[in-house]
Amino acid sequence: MNESLAIAVFAAGGAAFGLIADRLSVRWPAHEADYQPRGLDWRTLVLAVAGGVVFGALPARWSDLNSLVILGVYCAALLVLLATDLDQKLLPDLISLPLICYSGILLVAGLSPLLAGKDLGLASGIAAGIAAPLFLFVTDRLLGGDLGDGDLKLAVSIGLMSGISQLILGLLIASIGFSAVLLVLMAMRRIGMRTAVPFGPVLIAAGFVAVLLG
Repeated sequence: MNESLAIAVFAAGGAAFGLIADRLSVRWPAHEADYQPRGLDWRTLVLAVAGGVVFGALPARWSDLNSLVILGVYCAALLVLLATDLDQKLLPDLISLPLICYSGILLVAGLSPLLAGKDLGLASGIAAGIAAPLFLFVTDRLLGGDLGDGDLKLAVSIGLMSGISQLILGLLIASIGFSAVLLVLMAMRRIGMRTAVPFGPVLIAAGFVAVLLG
């Protein structure tokens, strides 16, 4: 399969998976008893576009099958977490905890595509896996934020998979992009200064950036 065809196939599959993740999020995890599942909306579009872009870019960045499989599973898990966070502001342990194990095993076994074969790759992954949630926890408490346990667990897995330098790069780019989106939403009066905004999407976007630019 040539690269152009691979990109097209992966992009189409990613967009379809994003749609599936959105539909899953309206039913799982369980909502309140009187909840009526929402129809297709802006979250559906965000997930379909994100899935198409991320999965379409994977074969352009990674050519070997092992890396594509490993990172495909990782990105699929992040996409489902993005869906549940956008729908319920929830990052389920059923995904976030196994993702920590997945990232940790790959790191220790030397199979992480982002860190394998790099000088101090193991140390960088372990350091990021510890420093990322610790930094978020301390800054959240100092600033009086509303960071959840799910965000901290997600930060562990993204740190283990990305390493220090790629985690910083991902967070920087994701934060700039997310800030721009928030400014647009505020200008459109869709949100206000006191609107609670989930941090999970920033972490997930940082994970995607690390995978595609690492």
